[in-house]
Amino acid sequence: MPKRAAGKAPTPTPMTTTAASRIQSSQAKSGSDTSRASFPARAQSAAATNANKGVTVGSPPKPTAAATSGAAKPPSGGAKSPASGKAVKK
Repeated sequence: MPKRAAGKAPTPTPMTTTAASRIQSSQAKSGSDTSRASFPARAQSAAATNANKGVTVGSPPKPTAAATSGAAKPPSGGAKSPASGKAVKK
């Protein structure tokens, strides 16, 4: 365990949405309480607060409609031969 300077508290790790989700899921699977006053609920609240304040990244943002419209899809597959339309190995 690393030594710390006398009188200095360790820096806490902020709760992320991923960690809160993992906590809630494991508690639910084990049949433990996941109501409003439970630890998983408090963890979820802290994670949301941290994400809204920009303290943590948590989960990646959901794509917008413009990003999923297919306007700029990357090409799939290999290069096509103009004559046959079949994939050409390079």
